[in-house]
Amino acid sequence: MKPTDKQRAALEMICDTFLPGEEPALPSASELGAVDTVFELLARNPREAETKQLAMLLDLWNAPLTGLLTGWGPRRYSALSRQDRERALLRLGSSRIGAVRAVFQALKQASLLAYNVTPGPTGFNPLWKQIGYPGIPGPLPAAPEPTLAPRRITEPATLTCDVVIVGSGAGGGTAAGVLAEAGLDVIVLERGGYYDDRDFGAGELAGLKQLYSPGPAASAEGQIALVAGSCLGGGTVVNWSTSLPTPDHVRAEWAGVGATQFGAAEFGESLDAVLRRLGVNERRSTPLARDNILERGARALDWPVEPLPRNVTDACDAGVECGRCGSGCRVGAKQSVTKTWLADAAAHGARLIVDADVRRIVVRHGTAEAVTARTSDGVEFEVRARAVVVAAGAIQTPALLRRSGLGNKNIGRYLRLHPATAVFGVFDEEIRPWEGGLQTRICRQHADLDGNGYGVIYETGPLAPGSSTGFLSWQGAGDHRRVMLDFARTNAVGIITRDRDSGTVQVDRAGEPTVNYRLSDYDAGHLHTGIEGAARILEAAGATRIFSGHQSGVSYEPGVRGSLDQFSAAARATGYGPGRCALGALHIMGSARMGGSPDISATDPDGATWDVRNVVVADASCFPTSSGVNPMVSIEAIAHMNAKRLAARLA
Repeated sequence: MKPTDKQRAALEMICDTFLPGEEPALPSASELGAVDTVFELLARNPREAETKQLAMLLDLWNAPLTGLLTGWGPRRYSALSRQDRERALLRLGSSRIGAVRAVFQALKQASLLAYNVTPGPTGFNPLWKQIGYPGIPGPLPAAPEPTLAPRRITEPATLTCDVVIVGSGAGGGTAAGVLAEAGLDVIVLERGGYYDDRDFGAGELAGLKQLYSPGPAASAEGQIALVAGSCLGGGTVVNWSTSLPTPDHVRAEWAGVGATQFGAAEFGESLDAVLRRLGVNERRSTPLARDNILERGARALDWPVEPLPRNVTDACDAGVECGRCGSGCRVGAKQSVTKTWLADAAAHGARLIVDADVRRIVVRHGTAEAVTARTSDGVEFEVRARAVVVAAGAIQTPALLRRSGLGNKNIGRYLRLHPATAVFGVFDEEIRPWEGGLQTRICRQHADLDGNGYGVIYETGPLAPGSSTGFLSWQGAGDHRRVMLDFARTNAVGIITRDRDSGTVQVDRAGEPTVNYRLSDYDAGHLHTGIEGAARILEAAGATRIFSGHQSGVSYEPGVRGSLDQFSAAARATGYGPGRCALGALHIMGSARMGGSPDISATDPDGATWDVRNVVVADASCFPTSSGVNPMVSIEAIAHMNAKRLAARLA
């Protein structure tokens, strides 16, 4: 959005309340340039309705009426002292109204994220110096030339092929490799751009703009932030390299929905093919400080902990470089689909097109004949094909199917998100949580809390100054400053919930997707067990201070202040409703699920839509239920299997 002076002034006041700086060491948010970063990131949002809502909020922010409605009295926000401004924001965060808390969370996340990723006028954020963070490394001088040569459409055109694939991530990239190898003429359309080894190393902000989806940024209720890749290679470019096959009990559950091959050799063979092609191994799963703490704590509790297999070559250092890999692997060790399946597809003649936002599948007399797309410059073009593979991700895939007129009632239903949060522990030792293998250890102590395979798993992940803010609460500027100054000695144990209950994806009037998801009491109970379990791990590992992402400020200091039982009780009392606890979704699944009947699924056992047989879904949308582990390998195996079936039909 292009802000007015009034809107900019309002956002400056908000950001400077969250992050007022500290003279002379730390500038305020506006002095650093973080407000510009917020608007820069907001400008990417494709949902015009959300942009208008924000503009209205900023227009009204400094009005006396807003003060009356939000609890700071009939005064303008600009007339409040800095302390009163802070109290006013904290009142929003603790409001009894979920929508108000959601507004607070959105403002908090935008402010903290922008501040922590903005290099500032000198190119090196002063906060980074204070916490010992190395900053932006830049590209490797010896990085090779890009291996792929995707095309951009610059003028209206009509292209033809056998199969057009919408999306180039784990699903679309794998399907492209399989179909092209089968001798079919394949075109892959990707909404994002193409970035390779020499493009990486520009820092978190560049990674956010280049490699991640511009929206939707959160569920409509504001309960959970949404994170998805959006570039050639999709989420496999930014995935934390965790490469776990679909668990057997999950395969059996999926087969029970009617796609029986999930429990048979066919899917097992596709899983094996994916593991081979990605070179999955444990050779580069050596833990550094982050995962050593997870392992140390789990073993002290006599809980199981295992190495995590990863899709990396021996070029991976599992150290400093690996910690940056969420913004792209500079050394080219991560075996994303750009390095594997898309490279295979290109070698067999597939055409790759970037900056292609597919808006509609053209269906006539029950058959898909083409897709229409447009570039970021507004150039429209069409691709005519014998079949369409939709692999745009579990938010964009159902939106495209709905925009194209497909009517099955299950399109957009059964959305799962693996709701995730973290518990943080501060240690006496330096951890440098931005370093180390992305993920090298997993603890499954509570993976089955109900006897049906639903529960939580414990993992760590690299904590960069920006990405970490998504799971942090904000108890005032001074408290937040102390949290960040302890950052180098802080570790987080992540809790990934296998959600039993589901949400939906719908489309607004402009055809853009909206996500509706409210954590059920059942799944919240499991998440709470994970919160307590993560605290146990951190305490057993020797943390001196432990805190969660609850906005109410749930924390304790083992042996000094509070106890685990008090921590758990405070977390339970605060709860997990919208805005109560920082939650994120990095695994988005299930919104066009495969099954044996149109009454319970959106796609048939071939992955073909019940409405149009030559439209095949090949991404995480296909999952009948949540996978319970990182879904990358499962997505690629489904795409491999569905593409094999489609190739046989087209032959």
